[in-house]
Amino acid sequence: AGNPLPPTDGTQWEVGVKYQPPGTEKISLTDPQSRWTAAPGGPAFFAYSTNYLIDTEHGVIMDVEATPAHRTAEVDSTKTMVERVEAEFDLTPERLIGDTAYGTAPMLAWMVEEKDIEPHVPVWDKTERKDDSLSSNDFHWNPEANEYLCPASKPLRSEWRAFTQKRSRVTKANTIIYRSSQTDCATCTLKAKCCPNTPNRKIVRSIREAARDVARRIAKTPEYVVSRCERKKVEILFAHLKRIMKLDRLRLRGLAGATDEFTLAAMVQNLRRMAKLLPQGPPLTG
Repeated sequence: AGNPLPPTDGTQWEVGVKYQPPGTEKISLTDPQSRWTAAPGGPAFFAYSTNYLIDTEHGVIMDVEATPAHRTAEVDSTKTMVERVEAEFDLTPERLIGDTAYGTAPMLAWMVEEKDIEPHVPVWDKTERKDDSLSSNDFHWNPEANEYLCPASKPLRSEWRAFTQKRSRVTKANTIIYRSSQTDCATCTLKAKCCPNTPNRKIVRSIREAARDVARRIAKTPEYVVSRCERKKVEILFAHLKRIMKLDRLRLRGLAGATDEFTLAAMVQNLRRMAKLLPQGPPLTG
């Protein structure tokens, strides 16, 4: 998880704009590696994020990584920290707990297929519809036939006719599009709830959907409920960093400076934690 902190560049804060056309992004003249960001409803500022990889059993910080305050960089830093802890301490986590930002298809595939880590994160899914129409979850996936079955038991396929030359159905977004037959949809009684504005229904499936299915299955387990509660432990560390240690503004500029300050702060937090966890010896006598 990441926590943004502003650098000391003396920039005047202003209300952030939700959308900036390409080429008009704000860049700090005194700290160009920082990122223009804003909390919901708050003023925008240039900031870095500190990212922690912690042991949920004891709340000890295993690794820390500084990044510009951007969700993609924060999520990617998790891979860096996991691999660094694995190389330094020969430790690989059994499960990884995070918010929806970590539930993208590439990140889930990295956890499940490359690292064999249980993803205790919500799946990033925008297929759920807000009205009473049928969503993708109402369709059954048949892996043997490589097709979806709609609630009326009609197939949705990536290709409806055979080609002499094999064609790749993978799009630039690393997805495969499955479509129903227009003939089936034309006479279907569920068309008004399924595809009222199009002649047939289509479903976009990620090539990493198997990893997303793993995360969905884990989300239905009692262990996942426990993980949701344990996620608060890293948020407590971030709150402690700002409220108790008063690290709400960085004193060094650049990503290297942010790394130094965040690492030192994590060391202090670990020392405070270890003072409570480790057994105390007998008092020293003169």
